[in-house]
Amino acid sequence: MATALQILTRRTVRANPGLPYNLLRMPKLIINADDFGLTQGVNRAIIALYHAGALTSTSLMATASAIEDAIDLARQNPGLGVGCHLNFVEGSPAAHPESIPTLLGADGKTFRPSMADFAQAVLRGSVVPEEIALETQAQIQRLQRAGIDVTHVDTHKHTHVFPLIARTIVHIAQRCGVHAIRNPYEPRWSQKIAHASLSRKFFLRAFELSRAGFFKLPEIVAREVLTTEGTLGIRATGTMSPEVLLHTLEALPADGLYELCCHPGYNDGALGAMRTRLRQSREAELRMLLEIIPERLRSSGGPELIHYGNLGVAGLQRASGQFEPHDGYEKVL
Repeated sequence: MATALQILTRRTVRANPGLPYNLLRMPKLIINADDFGLTQGVNRAIIALYHAGALTSTSLMATASAIEDAIDLARQNPGLGVGCHLNFVEGSPAAHPESIPTLLGADGKTFRPSMADFAQAVLRGSVVPEEIALETQAQIQRLQRAGIDVTHVDTHKHTHVFPLIARTIVHIAQRCGVHAIRNPYEPRWSQKIAHASLSRKFFLRAFELSRAGFFKLPEIVAREVLTTEGTLGIRATGTMSPEVLLHTLEALPADGLYELCCHPGYNDGALGAMRTRLRQSREAELRMLLEIIPERLRSSGGPELIHYGNLGVAGLQRASGQFEPHDGYEKVL
């Protein structure tokens, strides 16, 4: 029973005051690698980190080019938590293009080519919520139909900081049997640790405008969809250093639940053909995670690593073998 209790979030304990809270007096950390499925080199890096005990979770891109390789690796490593990295920017959709015209760029076949274009469309009111719902369902169910137990959802470029996107994907995720979502806001205490460019600072300040509304979403208020107290590493994306990583780990609150977001990978030819600003930084993150995380876990103050699939009632069901993930053929809309 104690082992099961250790995977509960602080919010779950507060909702059940009879549970022994002292069992949770250790930082809980989800180390999640984004972009699983982007390239085989990214896939190999993520699995290497998982085998080294330096990573617990990843987010699989349902529309990426190396998705089949990622699915095979996920099946071979069932202890790795695998979420759906929902993408509405760049690349091709999972839903039929004719069913989601307001999400597409000028060619009518692929998504808008940049976060700026997508943001402008959302803020203008040009994006139809029903189409976000269709594409969200299509991406989640593509993974579920491949046999993936989807532990959580998050979004490429953190597009769920927009209330329209967050409101829609939380609702659809819950109906698809996915019970956790990334909190797209970095805690203020960890923002102070990492340096950032002026443009990055402006970008993150814009995020803050929707922070309060995220926690008022009905599914989150009702704890039907769980989240963390914040995501670390957003400010340092592409510029993470060993010093910043160590300082962040040392500053973890004693009883908090946080995610550390990372983007490891090998900077090979396949990555060079991708439209991404994260190239050399992926190998740098791979090396520092391999060097720092296992050693940190061996220390007395090291965090307990979990993944999103361990949280809440669904986590207890997974631990006892009673959880039945959706197969991706359920009627959602």
